[in-house]
Amino acid sequence: MTFRSLALLACAVSLAACEKNGVQDITGTLPGASVMFFNFGVGAPAVNFYANDTKMTAISSSSGVESTKGTNYGSVAAGGNYTGIVPGQYTLSGRIAADTAAHPAISSVSADLEDGKYYSFFQSGVYDAGANTVDAFIVEDPLPPQDFTVAYVRFVNAISNSDPMTLYATNETTSEETAIGAEISYKGAGDFTSLPAGVYDLATRTSGSVTDVISRTAVSFSAGKVYTISAAGDMTVVDSPYLDNTDNR
Repeated sequence: MTFRSLALLACAVSLAACEKNGVQDITGTLPGASVMFFNFGVGAPAVNFYANDTKMTAISSSSGVESTKGTNYGSVAAGGNYTGIVPGQYTLSGRIAADTAAHPAISSVSADLEDGKYYSFFQSGVYDAGANTVDAFIVEDPLPPQDFTVAYVRFVNAISNSDPMTLYATNETTSEETAIGAEISYKGAGDFTSLPAGVYDLATRTSGSVTDVISRTAVSFSAGKVYTISAAGDMTVVDSPYLDNTDNR
């Protein structure tokens, strides 16, 4: 498996360790755990993501001054790639990017990140501007073995005020409908389910209902790839809930 962010991280580490005329050492191993960061906190400001006090994601700056931009609401940090980290116990947090002095955290989750495993951190729920806080959670991404005959898809529910939902995928060519795992509550993640490659219409439904709660049409799934479909937004606001499609591999 190749993850661009891990390669970039290795380059950054080796360059940072070099003196102006030094010889670069690129023989070190990559960090053993990997995390993908999502800002799905409704109304939350742009953030940089941290592990303890180490910044894990940021917007690059050509001026040498720390950028006041970060990962906006509805976006995935690091270009939708995993960020490598040494395995261990961490407090993962989203911190307001615009405040480069105080770096105030608006979300945090404690997690034990294990060697060789992949994770997704979701800043979620609805931002409380008065308290300067928003919810968050982390799930493991148990990526299935590489299989170039099918695509793999799972569902994550990141809407704090939603009922448990099941994600359904309908193949636009065959009209066959497939339930993507089981019913998922807020902060839950379903199993990766195999699907034939193709273009699908997606919809979530609550238990016992045939009415679509959230829908998205014409989503392409390619063989050999692994995808997470996340429900995000605020169920009390019209047109706020949506389905995000991010590929894990």
